[in-house]
Amino acid sequence: MKLRFTTNANRRLSQIQDYYTDKGNPKKGRRIARQILDRAKELEDFPELGPEEASLKDLGKGHRSLLVGTLYKIIYLLAAPFIIITDIFDTRQDMDKMKP
Repeated sequence: MKLRFTTNANRRLSQIQDYYTDKGNPKKGRRIARQILDRAKELEDFPELGPEEASLKDLGKGHRSLLVGTLYKIIYLLAAPFIIITDIFDTRQDMDKMKP
């Protein structure tokens, strides 16, 4: 299966990287973005790697989630032949509060 990122997921990935750049550590931002992308790429071979996302179960679309370390979460859907990454966020706090 092939990965596809929604506009929202791409925006969130940029926000995470920009947050660290704004804090004076662009290298860390690039490293975290790379870790997130590498983890998402694992889904190409193992699309059901992540469990169903309990907080989105009510939607009935089969959202799944995958942790990246302990701080970031990837939300995705299986829609053969694609794995659609719908959101990426920092589990410590809402990224919308970190950057407009």
